[in-house]
Amino acid sequence: MKNLLVTGGAGFIGSNFVRYMLGKYSDIYVVVFDKLTYAGNLDNLEDVSQDPRYKFVRGDIANRDAVARVLASNEIDTVVNFAAESHVDRSILNPDAFIQTDVVGVYVLLDESRKHGVERFLQVSTDEVYGSIPEGYFKEGDPLEPNSPYAASKAGGELMVRAYHVTYGLNTVVTRGSNTFGPYQYPEKLLPLFITNAIDDEPLPLYGDGMQVRDWLYVDDHCSGIDLVLQKGEPGEVYNLGGGNERHNIDVIRQMLAILGKPESLIRHVEDRPGHDRRYALDNTRIRRLGWRFGQSFEEALERTVRWYVENEWWWRKIKSGEYRRYYEAQYGRRLRGASQQD
Repeated sequence: MKNLLVTGGAGFIGSNFVRYMLGKYSDIYVVVFDKLTYAGNLDNLEDVSQDPRYKFVRGDIANRDAVARVLASNEIDTVVNFAAESHVDRSILNPDAFIQTDVVGVYVLLDESRKHGVERFLQVSTDEVYGSIPEGYFKEGDPLEPNSPYAASKAGGELMVRAYHVTYGLNTVVTRGSNTFGPYQYPEKLLPLFITNAIDDEPLPLYGDGMQVRDWLYVDDHCSGIDLVLQKGEPGEVYNLGGGNERHNIDVIRQMLAILGKPESLIRHVEDRPGHDRRYALDNTRIRRLGWRFGQSFEEALERTVRWYVENEWWWRKIKSGEYRRYYEAQYGRRLRGASQQD
């Protein structure tokens, strides 16, 4: 692993992974390939922009010519694919872009990786491909039963990865991460949306009763898990990256408000979204056998995350305007007008 292509590297987890890899390995060259859609942001990579081991190329993984050029001109030997349309709510409003990037784009990236002799291909996926589980924990061999267009598109991409390993012998691995949080997360997702709203004393639109359960994973731990699978994962295998931190959404939000010193009266219970999975939980035994360990507790990671958004208003304030405001009104405007306040 000398020349690493990180697709979607200007997004949330991707940019944190780039920072992680450049910090850990002195002899690695990282090329970020990103379309810079609304969630791709070069501000996420500002602190590594002058590193001679880093290069940015703007491009779309569904564009075969662009993918071929970046692989050949940089002698890429390893690909980590973060590139994806990734927000469930947006997939409900407009599924088309999800199929194009998460399925067609993955196919193009796989096919060109095969043609250019890529030695290792890691697909970053999600626990949402499994669907909801009322009790117990999903294991890697369990059926995929996605319940949203986003989850279905990620499952489709995963199956293409499997096909390229079995059919063509491409050296692939897949990681399925649980609910990831941390710095540089676009403020449409639960925590950054609610943190930034709370800072401004704006209402927090919580779906339904807020008792949905998510398995929370700090982004640095997610990055270390991906790196470990990249180094030690068996070709063709899938690895769950479960955080081991099951929490009800409403409890996480209450804890966040306490850190900020904000009242729980900001919480508004709004109409739930269609097909909202009730509980995700992953069995992470397989990756723990490779030696994966967490760097900090959930409480420490949550406080660190909240403090980052408090201290980095320059990053998120300019995001929460323009296109973001139009999306926010389309998604939450009607819901908030019919919302009930937290007791």
